[in-house]
This record gives sequence, structure tokens and C-alpha cells, in this order.
Amino acid sequence: MKNRRGKLNNKANPPLTIPEIDFIMEQLKKGESSLTEDHVQPRVKIHEKINKASIQIKNIFQDICIEGKIQLEKIEVIKAEVAPVIAEAAKNPDIYYLFEELQANKEYTNRHNIGVGIIATYLGMKLGLSKENLSALTLAATLHDVGKTRIPESILEKPGKLTAAEYEEMKRHTIYGYELLKNIPGIPPSIALTALQHHEREDGKGYPLGLKGNDIHHHSKIVAIADVFHAMSSNRVYHQAMPFYKVIEQMNSDMFGKFNPEMLLEFVSRLMSTLVGKEVTLTNGRIGTIIMINPYDPLKVLLKTSTGIMDLRMEKEWQIERIIGS
Repeated sequence: MKNRRGKLNNKANPPLTIPEIDFIMEQLKKGESSLTEDHVQPRVKIHEKINKASIQIKNIFQDICIEGKIQLEKIEVIKAEVAPVIAEAAKNPDIYYLFEELQANKEYTNRHNIGVGIIATYLGMKLGLSKENLSALTLAATLHDVGKTRIPESILEKPGKLTAAEYEEMKRHTIYGYELLKNIPGIPPSIALTALQHHEREDGKGYPLGLKGNDIHHHSKIVAIADVFHAMSSNRVYHQAMPFYKVIEQMNSDMFGKFNPEMLLEFVSRLMSTLVGKEVTLTNGRIGTIIMINPYDPLKVLLKTSTGIMDLRMEKEWQIERIIGS
């Protein structure tokens, strides 16, 4: 493994030197800028577009629920009108802002589809998927929960814990989605497979088939990460949204077992890199500003505090408690 100087090093990275820290601080200063109107206006526009796309998906899913099938023209509307919004949002460099934008506080079921679409597309871009592959992923992510159109609303919106029978029926949304999508002409097989497999897990403990590793389509693996991330980040009828950092921390702990580790490491590292320059509170009560992320252990950041530089790789007992303002 290469260290930050580009040399092979099998030992733990040593503490940063003063020149390295000075360089980091100088680069941080160069990147500082105030939030001008030029920054705000695109945010307003993407907010409006995401809201419009959410309404479109809601209406399309309501039609599917009533008709019991997916008309090809509905797929074309998603491709022509919804997918471009998702692609635009996924290119937003301020993914931390986008995280706040994507939180579903109302109508979780409908807004979740757009949120997962954006997050999955964002991750697919960072993983270097081809344009064609990325377009298929966006469509798959947006339609991953279409099977829920066959689940009774009494189960979908139940505020308390589901009974064993209700939970078994809820899990069948993966099969229902596959059945709705598998025979639609002109769409890749990965669309139906993602609906079927997005709750499968690397260790074989997912559902509905208990698939492992290479038996799970790579789009399903990406959507699984996006699905869980958005679900934990949103207020739902039976639980409150988790803070941003707590979501990252939980997903990081699931890196080996539930999710593809390479994909999840890329996702967590990218998310953590958006926090550079933000203030955080540590579990020992101290406050610091993140100035550097370790790509191989993204939660062990370098902080600027009132008493100097703190490297969380060297402070094993301390970790980030929360991001100030979130």
C-alpha cells in the first residue's frame, strides 16, 4: 500500500511533519470561499428540479399501482425527464449539501426513489462506469422499489413494528418488482435484476434468494449501498433520521459482510472528503476542523483544533461525534 508520499509502506503512517501540515493548511486557505449568489442559485434550481422529479415518480408509481403493470411509455418518461435531473444532481460537487436536500421527511416512499437514484448515480460515476452502464444504473436505482406498488399501504405506512407475516410480505416487493420489469422490451436485464437483488448481501444473509458475492449483479450492489444510506438518512414513520456522520460510521462498520468493500470504501471516502473544512465535535467534547481525510481509513481524519493539529489515527480512543450544524 502506498502512503501519502507515494512510497510503499506496510507500517502505520507516521505523524505528519510540520512542512506537510503547513502545505495542507495553505491548500485549505486557497480553497476557502464565501457562499455567493453564484453558489446559491444552482442549489435553488436543483431543489426545484428534484421536487418536480419526485412528483413525476409519485404519479408514475400511482399509475402502476392502479394498472398493475408498467407501460413502456412510463419508462420513456423516466428516461427523458427524470433521469437527466438525477444525472445533473449526481454531478453536484457539494454532495454534503445534496445529502441534506435528499433527506426524505415527507412521502418517504416516493422521494426515496429519487434519492437512491442520485446516490447510486453519484457512486457509479466515482467508480468509473461507462455512459451506457451509468444510464442503466440510474434507471435501475430509480425503479428499484417499484414492487412496493403491490404492497398494501397499511404495511408501507405502518408506524410500529411489522408482524412476521407483514415483514414477509414487505420482503416480497423485490420479487414483485422483478415480475413487473422483466418483460418490458428495450430495457437491460440489469433493471429487473436490481429490483430483485437490492436487498441481497455479500455474506448471503440478504433476501429474497440469499445470494452471495459474484452472484449479485454489480448494479444491485451499488443500489444496495445507496438504498441503505438514504433510508438511514431519512425520517420515516418508524424511526428518525440518523445524523450524517453516524450514517457514514454505521455503513463503514458494515464494510466487510453486508456490502461490497471496494464500492463502500469508495463511497465513504468520497463522502468524507466533502467534509474537509467543516467543524466537528469529538467524543471527548473537543471541537476541530477537518483538514485532511485518510483514504484508507476515512473516519480517522486530521483535525485543526484550538491547541494544534490532531491526527485521529494516533488518538484511538477518540472519534467524531457529530458535524456542527447537522
